[in-house]
Amino acid sequence: MARRKVKTAVASFHTTTDALAFKQAAVGEGLRGRLASIPRQLSAGCGMAWLEPEAAAELLDSLAQRSGIELEQAVVLEL
Repeated sequence: MARRKVKTAVASFHTTTDALAFKQAAVGEGLRGRLASIPRQLSAGCGMAWLEPEAAAELLDSLAQRSGIELEQAVVLEL
């Protein structure tokens, strides 16, 4: 049986340091996402991305700005 794809907010980072700092900020905000390898549809400097349900897409960008973390990109993909 094929896995059902769901829309997922994906934030990618230039550096591993940014990815780990974002993880710490996200956990502090109570987000339930996770760090993972960058999806094949994208590329990123460090190869890591934060994945959250689509509903949190706008929150990722605002959290990065408040935390002083530069995102490489923030998009919604079907994964």
